[in-house]
Amino acid sequence: MHLMELPREVLLGENLKDKVGEVAKRLKLGERALILYGPKTKEIAGREVKHHLKESFDVHSLTIKKASMKEVERTIKKIKNENIQWIVAVGGGSIIDVAKLASFKSGIPFISFPTTASHDGIASANASIKDINAKTSIKAKPPIAVIADVKVIKTAPYRYLAAGVGDMISNLTAVKDWQLAHKLKGEYYSEYAASLSLMSAKMVIKNADIIRLGNEESVRKVIKGLISSGVAMSIAGSSRPASGAEHLFSHALDLIAPKPALHGEQCGVGTIIMAYLHGLKWQKIRETLKKVNAPTNAYELGIDPEYIIEALTIAHTIRPERYTILGKDGLTREAAEKAAKITGVI
Repeated sequence: MHLMELPREVLLGENLKDKVGEVAKRLKLGERALILYGPKTKEIAGREVKHHLKESFDVHSLTIKKASMKEVERTIKKIKNENIQWIVAVGGGSIIDVAKLASFKSGIPFISFPTTASHDGIASANASIKDINAKTSIKAKPPIAVIADVKVIKTAPYRYLAAGVGDMISNLTAVKDWQLAHKLKGEYYSEYAASLSLMSAKMVIKNADIIRLGNEESVRKVIKGLISSGVAMSIAGSSRPASGAEHLFSHALDLIAPKPALHGEQCGVGTIIMAYLHGLKWQKIRETLKKVNAPTNAYELGIDPEYIIEALTIAHTIRPERYTILGKDGLTREAAEKAAKITGVI
């Protein structure tokens, strides 16, 4: 059996802080709501969303500091104690990930109200929680609705938008890895999910000149792509369409680098290297990332080249069950250094 769960509604526009209540009523989510935000996102949009919700709902709130299991448990406790029927997450990846996992474990729906466009977690079923016994993301459920307020997202530093491009462009190598696993290991492959994922990547390449302006239209282009990417994963029933060796490289950097960069930034750089290994036009990928001012090398990531090489040699161990271009044994130090040097990453 193959179960596909998708967001029921996606709202994309301006001044949507007062629309959460309307969506919740349409979807009949119930009277008792919990709003999650971070210290910053509370000021950016959370306080206002809460104010509008209070007119028609019994609203409780929690301030989330980071994406940790402790915060997930704290949220679950609040859900139980207050008999919460649904959650709205106002924030970036961390807040949305906590809401995603807490709502999944509690069996209640959640609405995603992103304040940045830095990665495709805003609409996907996968949550990245740092201290859980998994080095990558874990399976939960996608949001029942996504409300993307372009004006709110535009207030985030431009760096986050560029990171969103990095996360989306990585679909090019993720799909290649998936096709490889299908061919060599007989893994399930969905042409439809793969096509949707590739469309997001191709769209950012095509619209790089618009995205680099960092205006409302730029945000719309990136958000649409990130949501499509999340939907592609829901259709596939796994993160395969949008997560391959480049993501394993990023997760490896998270483990070993003293100060990792943003997820999407690391995935973008990883995509350049994996595209080279796949024999794809890696120069075009690097050109697009440069165009939108996303990092294309170790120096721009703020990570020592030594960690780049090490991450490339251990990436295959992050998810041994996931077959990629790195193979079962991974890259040798020499091969890793060569690939990173040829592509200008180090």
